[in-house]
Parts: sequence; structure tokens; C-alpha cells
Amino acid sequence: MCPLRIVVDRQEDWRPYYPSEDLISADDFLALDRRHRSAPDQDRSTHVINLCSELDYLGTGYYVSLLAQARGQRVLPSVETLNELSRKALVDLQLDTLAPLLGELARQGRLAGDSVTLRVLFGECREPELARLARKLFERLPCPLLEARLVRRHDLWRLARLKPIHLRDLSADEQDLFASALNRHSRKVWRTPKARRRYRFDLAILVDPKEVMPPSNRSALKAFIRAGRKLGIDVSLITRRDAGRLAEFDGLFIRETTALDHHTYRMARLAEHEGLVVIDSPRDILRCTNKVYLHALLRARGVPAPEGVLLKRRDRRSLAERIAGLSFPMVLKIPDGAFSRGIVKIGSLEQLELETRRLFEDSALLLLQEWLPTEYDWRIGVLDGQVLFASRYYMARGHWQIYDHSGARVKSGGFTTHDPAEVPPAVIKAALKATRLIGNGLYGVDLKQAGDRVVVIEVNDNPNVDAGIEDTVLGRQLYERIMGIFLSRMEARVSARSADG
Repeated sequence: MCPLRIVVDRQEDWRPYYPSEDLISADDFLALDRRHRSAPDQDRSTHVINLCSELDYLGTGYYVSLLAQARGQRVLPSVETLNELSRKALVDLQLDTLAPLLGELARQGRLAGDSVTLRVLFGECREPELARLARKLFERLPCPLLEARLVRRHDLWRLARLKPIHLRDLSADEQDLFASALNRHSRKVWRTPKARRRYRFDLAILVDPKEVMPPSNRSALKAFIRAGRKLGIDVSLITRRDAGRLAEFDGLFIRETTALDHHTYRMARLAEHEGLVVIDSPRDILRCTNKVYLHALLRARGVPAPEGVLLKRRDRRSLAERIAGLSFPMVLKIPDGAFSRGIVKIGSLEQLELETRRLFEDSALLLLQEWLPTEYDWRIGVLDGQVLFASRYYMARGHWQIYDHSGARVKSGGFTTHDPAEVPPAVIKAALKATRLIGNGLYGVDLKQAGDRVVVIEVNDNPNVDAGIEDTVLGRQLYERIMGIFLSRMEARVSARSADG
């Protein structure tokens, strides 16, 4: 379990709150470099919450964050956040995506008058109607104590100022909110040392409780938690609202459907920046979510894939010219569709012209591929370059895809899961060859087998690992193997930091 340090200007600043053995003054924290280098507070796994004043460049609080990062510790706020807060241009750049939310709050009457001052404590505020805004501010610029000033100009609201505030300047009501928000932000604050020593590492699993088709069902998530704790990893479920807490953990496991223009990608990048072990990594999300990229990658590296062409929105040639050599029916795909969405079966040139006009409204490129009818698709799960599971996903009844979105409810076909030793070698070989082009993460490779021909349809980051489906062969060992990879990588990170020191 990672130790925690709460750094304040003076011990007296903590007087309104319950005593905590995690508390340390700024002077004592900065003086640690003059002590024996093996002191517990020098532990590179320590998480530091910096509540000091003088956070400007070269102030005492700034040095607390600077030295914490130099020691390899994870600190909130980071030096990068402090530098951005000190320059309005960088603040505006970080928060330029908040304009739609401000407009929505204004239309709902939640922003009154010509100016609003909002205090944000670990992503929370006293005004429930502005809770979403507070959370967004903290996600973009993770600093424990922030004050935002919003102003209205020409009926448009904008952020005029965002600055850190001092712990000792909180009102009595704000002190209550601060204590509860800190407690929610970090479960470790008032744990006993005995409880902390139960686990060596902390892993966050990102989920969306409202997602209709999540990558892992509830039983699988429970199995991940049990497997992690068996290996000495404390596993916690988090949501997008916990982006500001990422620095508390040693690893992030994304069990929510990923996309590029999405919080899953942003949280993966933030976690990687904080030094966490991340699955899926931002690189995996970037490479796997775009079918156009995968099509080009597989063709360039000689991995067997369906025949196809890229269609460009501004290509002046006729569609008939561009698809020369292909025959109907074919499959038209948008670059970032998932779960069989954004994929259209095309039976004629007239239908192709109609569908491309519709889909080109959202994407400059489309992928048109040959249609390969099969009873099922292979899904080969690969982790760290090794086969993890092998499943057959059957087409939905009366439909040509695994998932049928044509009705009010999504329908799917059946499944069977097999010992990888029983899978045709050509299927395994193609799956491993495809994943080596992506990285060493967790992937689900979809393949079609028609006679002797095997082709890779796509490589998925964030593949399904559901209890009762992908685990029917390995059982709990499936979850332990995945958690074991996290453990080995987190241990490697610690060893690397020790070697650098």
C-alpha cells in the first residue's frame, strides 16, 4: 500500500481537522533530502498531497511539488499543473472545451448575475447546481484547492480567473466540505498502518456503471478484485469523476468502452503521465480504435486481411472507378465504429452512393471491404504477446453480424470458448502477428476463417473479458494472469526507479 503524506505550511493549519499521522510540515518535508536517503518519507511509492501556500514559481509550495517529483513520488498538484495555473494562456488552453458546459449552465439559470466565484475542493463544491463544472475544472487542472471566477460578457460566460487558494482561508462550511472531499478523494488518509501494509500496490479499474455493453460484467469485475488482492494489489473501481485521483494509484485498468475523443483516452494519457501502468495505453487506444489505421497497418506489414479500399470524401473519381476489382456485396465501415455499429452491408452501387453520402458527413475517410460470410468470428485474446483465451462469437440469428442493432433491443449471437491448443494454428499465428504490430497490451483479435483462408478483421483494444464467456476455460486463472501482468509491470517500475536513484 502506498504511503501518503499531506504537506501543510505549518502543523497548526490542520487544527480544524482530525489528527493524522500522514501530516508533515513543508519545512520537514523539504528537509528530508538532508536525512538518510532510506527514510520512509523518501519512498518512491509515496503519494503527496501538497496543501501549501506559495505555489508560484520557486515558492515553498512549488518546491514541495518539485522535490516530490524529483524523488519519484506522485504529487498533487504536479509541477506541470502549477506552471499551467500560473499562466492564463495555458489555463485557457486546458479549459477551452468548457464553453458548451458554461452555455448549458447559463441556459438552465444556474449562473446568475454578471459574475460567479466558485471554490473547488478536490473536485467538489458547495453549490450542487455547479457540481459538474467543479469536477471538470479539477479533471483538467488537478489542484486540491481552487477558486474560479466566471464572468458574463455579451451574454457569454467565460472563465476570468483560476487560482489555488490557501487551506487556512477556508470558511467553517468549506472546512467541512474539504474534510469529506479529501476523505473521498483518498481512502488512505486515515487508515491505520496495519491496514496499509496488507497490499503492495493500488490498481484502479475504470468503469461506467451505466454502460449498456461494458467490456466486463459485474461478476468479472469482482473476479478481478479478488485476483488482484490475492496477489497483493488493492483493486478499486473508479469512474470518470475520479480522474483527479489517478495519481493515488500504481496502475489503471480500463474496463469501459474506449474512444479517442473521450474521457477514457484522456484518463489513459493522464495516468501514463503520472507514471502508472496503464491497460489500455493511449497508444493502444489510438492504434486500435481506428479501422482505417488498422487496414493500412495490416496491409503494409503483410498480415492477412480482407481486400478493401479507402474511400476519400473529396475524391473526384466516381465510386465505380474506385471500387474496380471488388464485387458486391461489400461492407462499408466508419473508422471508429464498435460493437458492429457504423458498419453497413452494401449490395449495389446505388446503395454504396447513398450510404457514403450519409457517412461522409461524419468522416473524411471510409473503409470498404469484401464481405466474408461465416457462421462465426474467432476472437483471440492476447496479453503481453501470449494467447489468453480463444472464443467463437456466432452471428445474431437472422443477421450477418454478431450484434444486431436493427431493432429496439440489441441482439447478439451465441459463443463458445476453447482451449487455445484446439484452435487452428493459422488463426493463432495471424492473431499474434497482428498484435505484435500494436504493442504488448491486452487485445482481442477478430478473425474470419473460410476454408484454408484466415484473415484478421480487426484488433481491438479493451476486449471483452466477461464471467461466463471468456473465462469458461481458464476460470479464475484468467483474472489472475491479467492481474499478474499488472503486478510484474508495477514491480518493474519500482525497480527502475530504484536503479535511477
